[in-house]
Amino acid sequence: MSVRVLKPGLLTTVQDGGRPGHAALGIGRAGAMDVPAWRLANALVGNTQGEAALEITLLGPTLRFERAAVIALAGAAIAAELDGRPLPGWTRCRVPAGAVLRLGGFARGCRAWLAIRGGFALPPVLGSRSTDLHAGLGPFGGRPLQAGDELPVAEAEPLPDDAVQVAHWQLDPRPWSDDGVPLALLPGSHHDALDTASHRALFDPAGFIVSKDANRTASRLDGARLRLHAPLELVSEAVLPGTVQLPPSGQPIALLAEAPVTGGYPRIGQVAAVDLPRLAQRRPGDAVCFRPCSPDEAGQRLAARQRRLARLLAAIAQRLHGNA
Repeated sequence: MSVRVLKPGLLTTVQDGGRPGHAALGIGRAGAMDVPAWRLANALVGNTQGEAALEITLLGPTLRFERAAVIALAGAAIAAELDGRPLPGWTRCRVPAGAVLRLGGFARGCRAWLAIRGGFALPPVLGSRSTDLHAGLGPFGGRPLQAGDELPVAEAEPLPDDAVQVAHWQLDPRPWSDDGVPLALLPGSHHDALDTASHRALFDPAGFIVSKDANRTASRLDGARLRLHAPLELVSEAVLPGTVQLPPSGQPIALLAEAPVTGGYPRIGQVAAVDLPRLAQRRPGDAVCFRPCSPDEAGQRLAARQRRLARLLAAIAQRLHGNA
């Protein structure tokens, strides 16, 4: 079976958990920007193997389902209609063959994920079906979806071609949504090279604003111009999603899923991994502020989130098994 793209939306890409382990080749991980939302969307349709889903940014696509399917939306709240009927997020829905799904804009937040039972079965590149726009890797040559694209879907159990059926239960999105509070920032290797005023500005509650230049590679942050005590001459060193660099402009850059594997700008901080999904949901014009964080706190918060996510995934699987 397949799904046809009638309209591509602003930026819609195929994403899974990414392609770790290739930094030596200069290839970053890429993958879903908000991993918990991607995993929960997959869980709602019964996928358990890290299947590829669609990542939707700011304005969604219009899709036609050639065969009956089970789908789910998770992430930021997106306007959705299936054959003219409003479609809720954070639940599963069975759609008949020929149904048309129209996804619009977001009331808030930046990204949502559309999962389908079986997953989108495009050819993997280096073990992943993720689209890396920065490197030009992945499905369709590493580009976003375009009108006319056909998205093959892995074979799943046959479904009757009857009316739309939405589950009578849904997940509470609040624990997985961006609450707008400060993001935890660990000190980077050049944190102490900031001058006194810049130290204060980095953690000022007034914070920064996500620039219009934000993309899957990084969010450029507009606000107070940060400065170093003295210029530094650096060689390129390893960077990761969440690394906050300081270019000559003085406006910080927070790297995201398509971060390069090395960078030569001073590394003034590292966004705690647990807060990267929240950063990914900040859209151009949204505020971003930081608070100091220790490695111990960052690790404890990440472990707690992983336990909470594992419990919810198990509960979803049990619910689906009970309804089978």
